[in-house]
Amino acid sequence: MSRKKLKTRWADQIDREHVLGEYPRPLLVRESYVNLNGVWEYAITGKERRNQFDGDILVPFSPEAPLSGVERQLKPQETLWYRRILPEGIRPETGRRWILHFGAVDQYAAVYLNGELVKRHLGGYLPFSVDVTDALKSTENELTVQVRDYSDAFYYSRGKQKIKRGGMFYTAQSGIWQTVWMEQVPENYIADLSVTPLYDESAVRVKVRTVSHPHDKGQGERNAGEFAITISSSEMQPVQAEGVAGKELVIPISDPHSWSPEDPFLYDIEVQAGEDRVRSYMAMRKISAEKDEKGIPRLYLNNRPYFQKGVLDQGYWPEGLYTAPCDEAMVYDIRTMKDLGFNMLRKHVKIEPQRWYYHCDRLGMLVWQDMVNGGRDYQSWFVTYGATAMEYFHLKMRDSRLWLLGRRDERGRNQFVSEMRSTIHILKNHPSIVTWVIFNEGWGQFHADTMTRIAREMDGSRLIDQASGWFDQGGGDIRSIHDYFFPLRLPRRTEAAGAGDVLPGIARLRKCVMGDAGRREKRVTALTEFGGYSMSVPGHHMYRKVYGYRIYTKKPELTGGYREWIEKEVIPNIANGLSATVYTQLSDVEEETNGILTYDREIIKLEEETVRELNEKMKL
Repeated sequence: MSRKKLKTRWADQIDREHVLGEYPRPLLVRESYVNLNGVWEYAITGKERRNQFDGDILVPFSPEAPLSGVERQLKPQETLWYRRILPEGIRPETGRRWILHFGAVDQYAAVYLNGELVKRHLGGYLPFSVDVTDALKSTENELTVQVRDYSDAFYYSRGKQKIKRGGMFYTAQSGIWQTVWMEQVPENYIADLSVTPLYDESAVRVKVRTVSHPHDKGQGERNAGEFAITISSSEMQPVQAEGVAGKELVIPISDPHSWSPEDPFLYDIEVQAGEDRVRSYMAMRKISAEKDEKGIPRLYLNNRPYFQKGVLDQGYWPEGLYTAPCDEAMVYDIRTMKDLGFNMLRKHVKIEPQRWYYHCDRLGMLVWQDMVNGGRDYQSWFVTYGATAMEYFHLKMRDSRLWLLGRRDERGRNQFVSEMRSTIHILKNHPSIVTWVIFNEGWGQFHADTMTRIAREMDGSRLIDQASGWFDQGGGDIRSIHDYFFPLRLPRRTEAAGAGDVLPGIARLRKCVMGDAGRREKRVTALTEFGGYSMSVPGHHMYRKVYGYRIYTKKPELTGGYREWIEKEVIPNIANGLSATVYTQLSDVEEETNGILTYDREIIKLEEETVRELNEKMKL
């Protein structure tokens, strides 16, 4: 199919010698930092290793992305190789260690330094690191990365990627797609920092993990030592405390300044352990699900009812696919949605570089973070059409039927659990994140109640949307509804669901499928996907084919459709318990032209004043 090459305004500003050069981990900042983005050599082969390379690739853009300079699809049976020489300043030094970091490599990576295997990693969305000190030479250090990517041909996590893209699924990408960097640390250094605000106690709980690198290699790394921490802000004198690595420390914060989208106030943190010193930040905020004065479960922010009006954010770019061309581009998306009156983004089945979350933290944008879906092929007749009908009639199905949801592979299920744990661990210090979304529309869903328990044990300070859309199992904090086609029907709270709203035969079938389908809903109700209204703007869409749930041709008509849904379905239901909405979606992506923004981010397709006016009306 013919494709128009789109690009955003930032694509031509990229300096190949300084690509995405900002510090990639704002929650744990050191002075020593070497960015390895830029021009590498690459080759695509079979399983064999090739000594000759095909040409240059611009890291961290995947080979499928135009900005990489390659624009070639890596197939499941192929191997992608990267090679570069490290800067001369990276060499062995007594009493110091060199840590190599990868923001994300899709899907499997084997890392070699001077021909020595130093790290294997599986999972295309999570960062990983390795101490490469012992493999370094004094000069000419060769870094090589081997990559395999099965995309949607296997059960690994893949998000919206599909080898045969189309409709609501997008171009699969592979390889290095987030920043590669190195930092030098002392032999005893700070490896991890956990910060949890205790809002009601006017305090913060801190835990520091340090690594003491032994001279005897047989001993392995160990957590050891004491640390000192300083918390400060423009409004208070610095608070200092000391603690022991590996043990929790609670630090009082007098007269705390609350964080919110309207007032994203951040505190600065500095931690010192021996010779190592890092900078971070935190916020005082609380997210909870509580009953309001009428007894209706609501989302609360900082102990007050707070309506969350959000947008589905896929995080795709025409020139970079998963990788934004620069920081400014990421900030543009967040600021534009905030300027339109939205206060929340649902990051959809993708994990962003940590700088994206940092910008949400400092600009004041709530985030619902999806776990990345995996599993075998999804049966569209079941997880799309069948599930939509089941949702309309409030029919439920237990997610123990693993074959229907693509989750027969035990290793795949274990991989999902491991990645969910890592996702929460890596992102939990970001105050903008208020909800973990475990499964979306049954894609690779399994044992959601067990996954909810694991997530809750990992992080009890946030809310959980157990099953966004359908195949709800009754757990978590949110009754999560997707509605693109029907009038909005909220679950009943005062009597048995289905007592008079569906045919008796349907009610009996529901009980047979799910069991006790007549219980009252006690969770918060959220409309976590709606809209999908499509309008293709000439010169600003990629494919001739247009995908969306309702097609418009003019801006006033599109805006009118948006207004009609908000005024008819959303605003009247707020009094009935609706507490959050997520409009589909932030920008067009390939064939899917249902964005508020065009794919190239040049045009806002809805009338801005109308969107602001309606967002102002959506409140508790």
